[in-house]
Amino acid sequence: MDERARERLREHLVGKRHELTAKLQRIQDNLRRGLDPDSAERAKQLEDAVVVDTLGREARLELQQIADALRRMDEGRFGICASCGSPIGDARLQAYPYATECIDCATAGEARRVGS
Repeated sequence: MDERARERLREHLVGKRHELTAKLQRIQDNLRRGLDPDSAERAKQLEDAVVVDTLGREARLELQQIADALRRMDEGRFGICASCGSPIGDARLQAYPYATECIDCATAGEARRVGS
């Protein structure tokens, strides 16, 4: 991946981090709201809170993946497969900028997990 494409990807990741941080704040604010005293409404709110909490966990995971990708960029390890040391294809990085493995290693790892 050339330097220009890498910089565009960095900007995308930083923007995504900002977006997710704002989303996570909204989720946390939602979870802190008081529950309605009406039992039927309270049950619905508790059900909604479970969904919102799951969304929060997903946002935190993606934020960690973004932080890891940005750190790999800073350290010069971005785009290098953690398993075999080969370059990760540009198309894969564009589609999945958090990738730590080339498509061959990721596919082999998935096959091992499914086969076990």
